[in-house]
Formats: sequence, C-alpha cells, structure tokens
Amino acid sequence: MALTINQGEWVVVCDGAKALILENVGDAKFPNLKMREVFEHKALNTHELGTDAPGRSFSSVGHSRSAVGQTDWHTQEEESFLADLASKLDHAVNTHQVKSMIVVAPPRALGFLRQAYGHGLKAAVRAEIDKDLVKLPVHEIEKHLTV
Repeated sequence: MALTINQGEWVVVCDGAKALILENVGDAKFPNLKMREVFEHKALNTHELGTDAPGRSFSSVGHSRSAVGQTDWHTQEEESFLADLASKLDHAVNTHQVKSMIVVAPPRALGFLRQAYGHGLKAAVRAEIDKDLVKLPVHEIEKHLTV
C-alpha cells in the first residue's frame, strides 16, 4: 500500500496503550519520519484496577438473585487512553501545530478514536489505516506505509 505522506504531516501510530507521533521531515517523494512524542499508558494488573468479584442483585419480587457482569477494566483503561490521545491531537490541530495527519491503529482502537475526534481533528485526519504497527521501529513503520 503506497501512501503519500506530505512534508510536515504527522503519522499517529497507536493502540490502546501506546501512541507514537511521527512527523515527516522529508518530502512527499522521500518521506523521513521522525519521532515527535511517545505517549504510553502503563497497564495495571486486573487486581489493581477493580474489585475482586462481580456483584449480585436481588429481585424486588421473590427470592431470586442474579450476577452482575464483570467490568472490563482493561477496556475502560484503553478507552480512556485513546480519549486523552484524541484530545491532545485535537489541541495540536486547533493550535496550528499540524495541518493534517494519518492515523494508524488496530480496528478496535481506530473505531474508538473516531468517536472521540473533535471537529478540528476530524477535518485534519487525511487517512486512517487499520494496522497494528505500534511495536515496530520507526523505519519499519515508514516502510509499511510507503512501499
């Protein structure tokens, strides 16, 4: 998939726990991605995130009880991280730090990010790529996007 990355454009590569903000310091013909910032969310163990057992609810009529579903603490942490990232990116667009960007994330993270886009960010996102490249070195990310 050959993608044109314009000079000065940001490439945001993320998942639910880490985000790399790269900037093309080269040009569209010969991109050269350089790291601007790295955001990481250190995932806690499940026992550190919430209570140990799901609760129980009692029926208002009769003697029946039912279990309340377990909260997915890791999903909540990922969504919080992605919402914070979208807010930072929106701020960067609104303060004219960047005009356009390309977002690369796994489908689930991309879906949540899309919901968190502000008006400015929505207009600035030129392309979205549903791939998980966040664990790759920058030169490999560049190769995946431009070859």
